[in-house]
Amino acid sequence: MISSTGRLSLETAAEVRGVLERATVADGVAPVSEQAVLSLAADVPAEHLVQQWDGAVAGYANVAPAHGEHPAMAEVAVDPRFRRQGLGAGLVAAALAAGGPDARVWAHGNLPPAQAVAARLGLRVARELWQMRRDLATPELPELVIPAGLELRTYAGPSDDAEILRVNGAAFSWHPEQGAWTERDIEARRAESWFDPKGLFLAFDPADPDRILGFHWTKVHFDEDPHIGEVYVVGVDPQAQGRGLGRLLTLAGLHYLRDRGLGAVLLYTEADNAAAVNTYTKLGFGPAHVDVAYAAGS
Repeated sequence: MISSTGRLSLETAAEVRGVLERATVADGVAPVSEQAVLSLAADVPAEHLVQQWDGAVAGYANVAPAHGEHPAMAEVAVDPRFRRQGLGAGLVAAALAAGGPDARVWAHGNLPPAQAVAARLGLRVARELWQMRRDLATPELPELVIPAGLELRTYAGPSDDAEILRVNGAAFSWHPEQGAWTERDIEARRAESWFDPKGLFLAFDPADPDRILGFHWTKVHFDEDPHIGEVYVVGVDPQAQGRGLGRLLTLAGLHYLRDRGLGAVLLYTEADNAAAVNTYTKLGFGPAHVDVAYAAGS
């Protein structure tokens, strides 16, 4: 039986976390995103589909609602103990139905079982998200040189949030998830154990220090062994494009992560974002794995 709710009970949320943890161990990749995990407890708009089997939570689907021109996005996980019984296909079909005719569902890592479900349901590839990685020791990082007319500083606190959101919204207006961030999204991440204000870099013109030109938010995955850094979000105000801010901010974060003693760093970028892929490739990143968003066939 699949039930749907806008808010999970504490008990059910704990059971869902157990499903996600076991799926991550079994598959080697997390089945849902950070945003979906945060929505289990936070007041984040999402529909939660819970699959019960023999009195236990056997599967879970998270459906983030459509907004603007962006379709609803679903993510699905099935407990390894209950697989090979058709639960995955049922949850994916239910999640796509809940999200509406244009909804998409993520297959993180695009593993063979996910491909099989997509084929069974007649789904097509609608979007590809690359995870890229690089070692922080080799190749050696380029020197960080801040050009005249620009300054970098780190996060000063909530007083910076409005400008970060302004730049984020402008830079990612095309992005289904990132472009919809609100104050609650920043607050939720600021409350996470991994948050470090020294790892959030802001670029600005010293003649106008109250207006951010771009930012780079780094992250450290302490749950991985060894720990690994992440180029979490790099956003540049479209009006400040052409000044090399993307490379500058990325490099500042890479130096910071290396100086923290981390051996490697990862990032996510859209496969068709040629400018971003080009920038990251020149900084020594290479593809590691691919997440695929599937949609109903046409």
